[in-house]
Amino acid sequence: MAYSRDNFDRVKQEIAGRRQRALADYESRVLEMSSVLPEAYELNRQISMTGPKIMDAVMANRLDDRTLETIRKENADLRAKLGRLLEKNGYPADYMDLKYTCGKCSDTGYVGIEMCSCMKEALARAEFESSGLARLAKTQSFESFDLSFYTGRDLELMKINLEQLRSFADSFSESTTDSFILLGATGLGKTHLSTSVAARVIERGYSVIYETAQDVISVFEQKRFGGDYLSDRDRQYTECDLLIIDDLGVEVSNQFTVSCIYNVINSRLVRGKPTIINTNLTQGEMRQRYADRITSRIFGEFRPLLFTGLDVRQQKIGRAMK
Repeated sequence: MAYSRDNFDRVKQEIAGRRQRALADYESRVLEMSSVLPEAYELNRQISMTGPKIMDAVMANRLDDRTLETIRKENADLRAKLGRLLEKNGYPADYMDLKYTCGKCSDTGYVGIEMCSCMKEALARAEFESSGLARLAKTQSFESFDLSFYTGRDLELMKINLEQLRSFADSFSESTTDSFILLGATGLGKTHLSTSVAARVIERGYSVIYETAQDVISVFEQKRFGGDYLSDRDRQYTECDLLIIDDLGVEVSNQFTVSCIYNVINSRLVRGKPTIINTNLTQGEMRQRYADRITSRIFGEFRPLLFTGLDVRQQKIGRAMK
């Protein structure tokens, strides 16, 4: 998964800080016991020698099953004795345990060489906040999508769109390759549903970039004219788990912008990474505006979802005035 460098560094520092606090808290409790309850301090010292005992046996080439079982039993007996002593003196049995926030990774962010789920979740939350979607998601979700603004054939289409996009988001995984193009006039729910997808996918721990076509073009323009500080962003368009491009067709169209859009779309298709495109253009208008290499890639590889009906924003205004 691709995450922004700033978010990755920030989350890594947060987890490292979490580990430092856990160690400091543990050392404080051990120091307390050294003066308040020396017997507990000594038992804890003996427990802490379990690791070195195992290492010594490994180095001496005498760590067999019997030796390992003996060491484990000694450790369990010491822990039980320490727990009873602490409880007898009014402390919790686990008072001298080293307590990490995440027991799976011991607040390192990794289990072996794999990123821990706690770090993935923290990164997902950071991406969600920095994407600007957090504010939109408060009012735009699958649950808040109101089908009462649609009737007849429009309603049937919207039920299909809602179900397909919700299913896509709920089942999103690293093997997901489906891409969608949402076609229809303004105010028909394209942004609402694509925002809902983004929020749900981020909640599942995957990286999402949601930007307008014009914003995407701006990144490439800045890089073209020496904006090195944006060099990481264009890479993320290709590597993020899900890219959502809003308002395709609003950007100024020329050879450079068309080339940028094509390169992003084509690179993601080649990598098997899903993309969602929102546009107010019809299929015919897209063919007139963009080169065949873009429209053929989009309509050949993306699943089209048609949004029809009356402008929901205008209907909401009308309802509010009644």
